[in-house]
Amino acid sequence: MKFTIHLLLIAFLMALAYAATESKQIIVSYPKDTPDSVIEQAMAVIKEAGGIITHEYKSLIKGFAATAPTKVVNSVKALGEKYQAIVEDDQVVSVAGSSS
Repeated sequence: MKFTIHLLLIAFLMALAYAATESKQIIVSYPKDTPDSVIEQAMAVIKEAGGIITHEYKSLIKGFAATAPTKVVNSVKALGEKYQAIVEDDQVVSVAGSSS
């Protein structure tokens, strides 16, 4: 019985800790002349903070999509001095008033 109570308490505390780390879905893009090392450094910062890289873009744009803790988003923006990251919320875009 005590084991079950302790197990439930631990599960509850873990759920609270997980809820406290708010994250958001973002797209990070860079200028075309950005070295791969700058992009890899930004992805590493997100992973170290507990984020997940969901997609890497290599053809049309240089960058990646991620689910990242909100606290790390500003860190990614500040990483590159010469190669500024553009960080946007990953969201659905639609065209209003289009005819079919």
